[in-house]
Amino acid sequence: MRNIYLTLILFISTTCFYAQEDTVVNVKLPTEQKYEFTPIIDIEASAVKSQGNTGTCWSYATSSFLESEIYRTSGEMIDISEMYNVRHTYLNKAWNYVMRQGKIQFSEGGLAHDVFNSIAVNGLVPEGAYSGLHNDAIKHDHSKIVPELKVVLDAYIKDDKDSRYPNWRTSVDSILDIHLGKIPDDFYFEGMTYDPQTFLKKTNIQASDYVTLTSFKHQPYNSSFVLNIPDNFSNGLFYNITLDELVLETDNALQQGYTVALDCDVSEKTFSSKFGVAVIPKKLGEHEKCLTYIVEENTITPGFRQQEFENYNTTDDHLMHIVGMVKDQNGTEYYKVKNSWGSIGEKIGNNGYIYMSKAFFRLKTISVLVHKSALSNDLKSDLKI
Repeated sequence: MRNIYLTLILFISTTCFYAQEDTVVNVKLPTEQKYEFTPIIDIEASAVKSQGNTGTCWSYATSSFLESEIYRTSGEMIDISEMYNVRHTYLNKAWNYVMRQGKIQFSEGGLAHDVFNSIAVNGLVPEGAYSGLHNDAIKHDHSKIVPELKVVLDAYIKDDKDSRYPNWRTSVDSILDIHLGKIPDDFYFEGMTYDPQTFLKKTNIQASDYVTLTSFKHQPYNSSFVLNIPDNFSNGLFYNITLDELVLETDNALQQGYTVALDCDVSEKTFSSKFGVAVIPKKLGEHEKCLTYIVEENTITPGFRQQEFENYNTTDDHLMHIVGMVKDQNGTEYYKVKNSWGSIGEKIGNNGYIYMSKAFFRLKTISVLVHKSALSNDLKSDLKI
């Protein structure tokens, strides 16, 4: 009778040793891999800032985007004032709130196109001309601004005979002056005198050159529509394209040297400023693990994306600035996203940047804003841009 050899399997750590018929083979089992990122695309951007205790991420993200745009066309990095456009947008929001008789949201929030709406009318100023830090403040805090403005606006709307605010515009301006400071008529920059319009001309920014892209199934593709989200108080138009196109156009823009302003949901536990990553794990039990280790991610379909939007799991939370792309040691690509929560601190990792997986982008992106020249010719044709 032939000898039958007993198969012996020994498990030691993550390596499996087994012997069968006098043959010894070492088989390496899969190991946990910590993220190791390598840059692929790195576009010039200004330093990471902190929006402080404000809901003005929309202006920080878009101002950062503008700074990269100015650098792209001129080679000059200019620190743009975030609060100049915030102040003008507060005025626009107040008008909108009054004319709709208080039947809409009134908050600190906004979207990227609100900055461009402000630019088109009010121009631009550098940070040195208008910081929005008043009365020796060193950190932005808008916690009192909206409540104080609402007192004035609500009193006017109610037509209270005893109202102290017969002219709400004057009262709103006074409140903004107190918290943010008066807007200068002109200012010095690099030895020359400018006003907001001449400074805008210096930057060569044309507000009409920028478009907002999104992807949702409740509107026809290759059409434009007003996206009904709370912060779209100005009824901005969004171009609707397929989800695959949204990713391809973002990639295409970055590959050509254009950065992208991003509006997305950051309420997920798998979005972490502390660890500097944003991913969508396939397994529910890996929400903590995925912040440190590479895990398999979920497949994001247009249907799943739409479902998460309609059930409010994907909401309009936060705007940031995509300035490049990286890859992990397995070749998986992530967007390099500049945040506005500061660059140092206990809850800030990766120097204030987030490496966002494409799965997270596909699921949680509300919209992107980009220069229309960055779009593919096919898309410009489809959208008639």
